Amino acid sequence: MPKLPRTVNLPVPAKPTRCEILEGLRITAPVAAGYIPLGLAYGVLVIQLGLPWWMAPALSLAAYSGSAELLVVTLAAQNTPLAVIAVTMLLVNFRLLFFAFSFPLHIIEGRFARLFSMYGLVDEAYALTAARPNGWTKPRLLAMQVTFHLTWLLSGLVGVLAGSLIPTQIAGLDFALTALFITLTLDAARTWREVPSTLLAGASFAVAMVVAPGQHLIVALLLFVACLSARHLLHRLGIVSAPAPLHSGDTPEAGAREAGTSDTEVPEAQARESATPEEAS
Repeated sequence: MPKLPRTVNLPVPAKPTRCEILEGLRITAPVAAGYIPLGLAYGVLVIQLGLPWWMAPALSLAAYSGSAELLVVTLAAQNTPLAVIAVTMLLVNFRLLFFAFSFPLHIIEGRFARLFSMYGLVDEAYALTAARPNGWTKPRLLAMQVTFHLTWLLSGLVGVLAGSLIPTQIAGLDFALTALFITLTLDAARTWREVPSTLLAGASFAVAMVVAPGQHLIVALLLFVACLSARHLLHRLGIVSAPAPLHSGDTPEAGAREAGTSDTEVPEAQARESATPEEAS
């Protein structure tokens, strides 16, 4: 019998490797489809900005991060100093450091596979593992990350080809980067508890436009990071209160407390529901 891969947070053995790969592809495909239009826009943007075609796949291999790649090509087309691009890339991708704390990297065996999994850790990969915390195995996780990377890489190449066939400039295509970050901002600010962070970001940008209009992007990012750090410190010292908690009915435990059920009774009720008739008796 072939050796089965390790499974995250499940007491049952994993499926065979082939089934795990297919399951990873099935889970990833709907999310990876969202990469296609953005990757096409990225490839077309590279050509429209007058950059060499190979920059699209080169960046996708050397600095795999969709938002950062769009940012780099836009800054490079504006002859932005290399130091500013490097610091901006560091700040934009710094969030990935915190993703690694809860990403199931421990199930990846082998040095090369683990390095690739670290390299392929992007927002969508983290979101899928956070939404589905159980059942991840090495084949399933790697299948997910390879699918994301190949979808982005191939979409960029098709975009480059399409951009070379378009005879005229597409007005407003360089707004793709701004539209991406507007979408990410709106997605992250869905509740009132996120309003202070949004206001801090807006204030940081306004100050940067006044203080350093020529380098407003990097200055705004540094100011925003400083404001977030100061707010966290004030919260730790008890000077400011923490953001308001989520709605009490957003979690099963909170809903159970509203109904008069204790925290310990929730797992017991779930266990009774999942038990077989013989076990329940």
